Amino acid sequence: MATHLDLEEQEQIDQLKHFWSRWGTPITGVLVVAFGGFAAWNGWQYWQQRQSVQAAALADAVQVAIESKDDGRVAQSLKDIQEKYASTQQAGLAALAAAKAQADAGKLDEAKATLTWVSEKAGDDGHKAVARLRLAAVLMQQKDLDGASKVLSGSFPAEFAGVQADRQGDLLQLQGKAEEAVQAYERAYKALDPQNEYRRLVEFKLNALGVQPQTMAASGGTETAK
Repeated sequence: MATHLDLEEQEQIDQLKHFWSRWGTPITGVLVVAFGGFAAWNGWQYWQQRQSVQAAALADAVQVAIESKDDGRVAQSLKDIQEKYASTQQAGLAALAAAKAQADAGKLDEAKATLTWVSEKAGDDGHKAVARLRLAAVLMQQKDLDGASKVLSGSFPAEFAGVQADRQGDLLQLQGKAEEAVQAYERAYKALDPQNEYRRLVEFKLNALGVQPQTMAASGGTETAK
């Protein structure tokens, strides 16, 4: 009986050896790939989370420096986040905040440089679009109408169509093209959600040019105030 069991065990061992000699290497390879992929995924998740936390700390430093009007700290913190975490959401938001502070302080060249960076380097398409719209406004303030026209003539995400058209209206007004400005403002008015407060600003601009948006919407065309 013992001999019979020994023979069965030996047969099982021999079968296992045969199976492993044939399939052991592929199975090991699959396991290595599977566990390696799992480890890589966890490593990537950890790296992203770490990047986000560190970028958030630098973004906070930018905001604190802005609020304290410490231009040197703003510049240094902004440089750090741009160099180390350019593709993060925090970098784009921090740079947009810094550019606004620079523009509000009349430092248009600095604001232009910061907005150009966001429009080219930010990891979020929405941040890029906002930067381009604000860059166009800065260029208009600097009387660089050709530069503003170039920025606004590019493609924007659909959700920014209304603001893009509004900026184009501003540019056309500066170029002395009142009728074309009205058309641009009309496009902006139609593209913006009725509940959007920005739409009221566009309505005000149309009113200033003698156009009543409500009448325009009802008639399907432009109606000049009399």
